[in-house]
Order: sequence, then structure tokens, then C-alpha cells
Amino acid sequence: MNCIRLISVLPAIVLVACSGPAATHSAGPVPEFRPGIPAGYLSRDALPDSLALLPPPPASGSGALAADEEAYRSGRQFKGTPRWDQAIADSNLRFPAAAGAFVCALGASVSEKATPQLYLLLRRSMIDAGLATYAAKNHWARVRPFVANKEASCTPAEEAALAKEGSYPSGHAAIGWTWALLLAELAPARTDLLLARGRDFAQSRSVCGVHWQSDILAGQSIAAGVVARLHADATFQADLQAARHELVEAAQTRPALAKDCSADTKAAARIDNSDKLGEK
Repeated sequence: MNCIRLISVLPAIVLVACSGPAATHSAGPVPEFRPGIPAGYLSRDALPDSLALLPPPPASGSGALAADEEAYRSGRQFKGTPRWDQAIADSNLRFPAAAGAFVCALGASVSEKATPQLYLLLRRSMIDAGLATYAAKNHWARVRPFVANKEASCTPAEEAALAKEGSYPSGHAAIGWTWALLLAELAPARTDLLLARGRDFAQSRSVCGVHWQSDILAGQSIAAGVVARLHADATFQADLQAARHELVEAAQTRPALAKDCSADTKAAARIDNSDKLGEK
């Protein structure tokens, strides 16, 4: 079983792999970032420069910071609800669990066995999106909301590690929005569902109390840059095409989804987080 835990520490991402074979694709073995972990598609110097692309995080006393604080307070209302549970689930970037984050919106199961090319695409693009946030993260070293407010997050076991790294921009938001954009390209008929899920996945970081709203928006901006840059990479293009063929075949066979989507429906419940978080 492949399993990835994303542990972010200054000054770089450290990815710890559970046991599993090296990834492969149609062109042969994939380069590894760490033993058992496929590398991203982009070299470090090809990644978008988050420090150059993003403005500074909101300054003390600014209206933008007041909006961040209001969004944090609004997110507290979801504690103990299905939306809180969804935020906890969305915090998990371990594979194979992370491969299921978008299956309800996609309408197709994603696994190393059923859709190996798509599974690999998600794993490799996660590395690119996560790493692209670190120039700004390390430079600004912004304090996370659960630390600033001295309150528990939705993932207490991760708080010690999270408190050591910068909050701006959100790596989870960058990863989730990257996945949403790529999946929408692969399944254009489901674009609205996939982008809505990507938005909710990103907003889960505000619900959890581990990111400010401006961190999330900045992470989504970096995701857009990552996806644009990925499209100039020939290996990525080949994998994207292979993943598209897998989804076409899956649509023809229509296997049962490996995930019960009722919980996702209740959690989103059209609790529209863009309305609930930071807006009155």
C-alpha cells in the first residue's frame, strides 16, 4: 500500500513514505522525491515563485486582517457538525485516502489499481503544488489562526508540527485547487461539481482553524500558476492524456464508487462556505 504523510517543517517539505513499490507509468519508472515517493513533474527552478507572485499577508490593523479574523470566528460555528468532520477528512493528504477526496464530484473511483495514471497524476502534482508555496511560507512565517487565538484546531495531533511552519499561503489549498483544476480538465462535464469541491476542500482549512482566509486565497493563486506551468511539461501532458483515457474507460464500465457520497453531500449541504466564512 502506498501512503504519504505530508509533514511540513522549515525550511522545506519533508514527505514520509509508507512502504510501497516505486511508481511507474507508461514511459517507465518515475523519478523519486524520496524513496517510494514519486517526484513532482517540475524542477525546483520551474516552480512558480510564490514569494514573487504573492503580496505580503495582511498587515496588523488592516481591513484584510479584520476579514481574516471574522472568517476564523465564523468557522468556529461548524465545530461538531458534518462540515467539521469533512474538514478533518480533508486534512488527510495520505495516499491512498487522499485519492478519494474528489471521487464524489468526479463520479468515478480513483485508486492505484483502477486508475493508475490518474492516481500517479494526483501524487506528482501534489508535490509540485505543495513545494511551490514554500518560498512565501518560509519568508513570511505567518502565525496560524489556532495559535494566534489559542484555540484547538480540528486536528489536534498535527498542531505541534503546524505551529512550526508559516501559514501563508496554504499548501492544502494549493494542492486541492490544483487537483480541482486538473480534474475539471479531465472531466469537463463535471466542472462545476469539481470546482465546488475544490473550493470546499480549500475552505476546510479555515473551518479547521489552521489557515486564515487570505492564506487560502493565496494558495489557490499559486495552484493556478502550478497548473499553467505543468501544461508546458511533456511528461505531464502524456500522463494527463493517459488519465483521460482511464476516465473514459471508467465511464463505459461505470464501476460502483468506492466511497459513500452521502456524507459529502450532507457536509457540503450547500453550506456555501464563501457565504458563511467572513461574510455577514
